[in-house]
Amino acid sequence: MKKLNTTTTFAITISSLLMISSSSFAKLPDPSPEAKAAAALTAAKNAHNDKVSAYQLCLAQDKVAKKYASKPQAGEKAIETPPCKDPGKFEPPAELAVAPVAAPAVAAAPSAPAAPVKK
Repeated sequence: MKKLNTTTTFAITISSLLMISSSSFAKLPDPSPEAKAAAALTAAKNAHNDKVSAYQLCLAQDKVAKKYASKPQAGEKAIETPPCKDPGKFEPPAELAVAPVAAPAVAAAPSAPAAPVKK
């Protein structure tokens, strides 16, 4: 049996990897309107959670600043921190809260049976 050289082995490996990875370029179908709405709601919740985290960090920084920086050394001015803005309770965006889910259209039923064709 003839032994393959390294160039041939490398070429075979690369070509097989390219064939396997080419299937990953397939286009997925567009998401349904319900999936789009759910994704938008999740994004809004995540954005609100980020604001809440920033608010909690601001409160912690204010606590440290009041403890250490409010007592200035001789000749220094006291450091004043801006007030923290509370993001409040989460409310879904108006376009997500108001937009109803579209119902599929129902085909109209025939009103009368078709008359038989006479020959």
